[in-house]
Amino acid sequence: EVQLQASGGGSVQAGGSLRLSCRASGFNFDDHVIGWLRQAPGGQREGVACITKNNGTYIPDSMKGRFTMFSDSAEKTMYLQTNNLKIEDTAVYYCATRQGPGKDYWGQGTQVTVSS
Repeated sequence: EVQLQASGGGSVQAGGSLRLSCRASGFNFDDHVIGWLRQAPGGQREGVACITKNNGTYIPDSMKGRFTMFSDSAEKTMYLQTNNLKIEDTAVYYCATRQGPGKDYWGQGTQVTVSS
């Protein structure tokens, strides 16, 4: 059974940093796309970062230079390092994996709140 457990969220002031972690189980970490998404209140879920099966890392331009994703395959843990956080980064952050066409799995989410 695929399971994802995210942690590390919290409340920070603008300009601060947080490192989010996601412990995975139930699948081979290196064989599937893993990533982070977020959803702000009233907003749509949007991609934040992902690592592809060939270890390519994708981060949207709006987050490049501030967000970094990396993973530890041995520990089956993925991380999202968020720096220079902005108020608009406030959202619930989810870790996820794509196991195949139409087979996406999500963790329970961790709240990130950025204040001025």
